[in-house]
Amino acid sequence: MATSSFTHSFPEPTEWQNDGLGSLGKIGILTPDFDPVPESEIRAMAPNGISIHSSRAKYIRNTPSSFVENVGNATALLARVNPKVILYAFISSSYTLGVQAEQQLIQQLEKITNGIPVIVTSKAAIEAFRLFNARKIAVIHPPWFLNEVNSKGKTYFESQDFDVVFCNQLTPLRDFTEVTPIEVYQWVKKNVPSEADVIFIAGNGLRTAGTISKLEKEIKKPILTSNQVLLWAALQLFAEIPKVKNYGKLFDQRK
Repeated sequence: MATSSFTHSFPEPTEWQNDGLGSLGKIGILTPDFDPVPESEIRAMAPNGISIHSSRAKYIRNTPSSFVENVGNATALLARVNPKVILYAFISSSYTLGVQAEQQLIQQLEKITNGIPVIVTSKAAIEAFRLFNARKIAVIHPPWFLNEVNSKGKTYFESQDFDVVFCNQLTPLRDFTEVTPIEVYQWVKKNVPSEADVIFIAGNGLRTAGTISKLEKEIKKPILTSNQVLLWAALQLFAEIPKVKNYGKLFDQRK
């Protein structure tokens, strides 16, 4: 009598959906407790295979030193997910500290992380300026920055031998709030002087990533933003740098 066999096989899925796995690596972000912008912008710009993880530090309004005082604990917690690099997304504390004290803070934080690199926004911006051979820079700050912080930002970059031809807050001035891309775009187009080699839209809490490509096409100059330069600097630490498109000429540059 003839024998027969029955074989049943379950079909393998042809495609898994993206689950956010950091297959290429993890990036950590340190941000003030009130600010939703750095992690969301960096996540929007980050290529597939990079996962974004944040840790928040308590911040007292208009007191940048409060973030510095509380960021150590936030750093220790963030280091537990073992990111490849940690991004310090609060540029106004760099202005307040100055270059030397800022470097001391980086060293302290890297002791907490047991060697995981910590990148601050100001230094990432300076590296980007130099890659574009920029001498004259325009700096735009968020509308909630105090005049004192705005002035310290100008002094910070001048101390690094840049000619700051323009440094001002987006107007009208106001307390922290989400600012629309169209407002940033229109203000930059109207106010920034043509002699600037690059335009740096500073302030990690100022949502600007969506304006970069359009501004570069129309102004014909490199447009740099706080969270953009942080992500760019982080990706330089990867053995094979992932591609980022539509967020500025900076991502075509390598150290």
